[in-house]
Amino acid sequence: MYTTDAKQWAKSSKEYARANRKDPTPAEKHLWQELRAHKLGVQFRRQHAIQQFIVDFVCLQAWLIIEVDGSIHDDVSQAEYDGGRTHDLQEAGFLVLRFTNEDVLHNTPQVLHTIIEHLKMLLPTY
Repeated sequence: MYTTDAKQWAKSSKEYARANRKDPTPAEKHLWQELRAHKLGVQFRRQHAIQQFIVDFVCLQAWLIIEVDGSIHDDVSQAEYDGGRTHDLQEAGFLVLRFTNEDVLHNTPQVLHTIIEHLKMLLPTY
């Protein structure tokens, strides 16, 4: 199972991930209802630690990460950080999909379609 190391998890990631699970954004909460309990035929985890990052959602079986971005991600410095984060996660072998809060909340069928298409590509037996 791909995750962060135990020292990093205990030091800072555990509480941050727990807090994010307890208080998700409306878009994260909405998307989780669509992904949880194998509704797409695979297991997703939410607020999962990978390396030094906490990702919004991950399907470890497919090496697929889903990030839900609010308006703060439009900021130039945040966009640079996101780009570096995406690069590091891709270097580790993951495919990272990013959706805006608005897409998740107002265009859920298209978001799910995109996720399913990537699952089909990543998991030949899907």
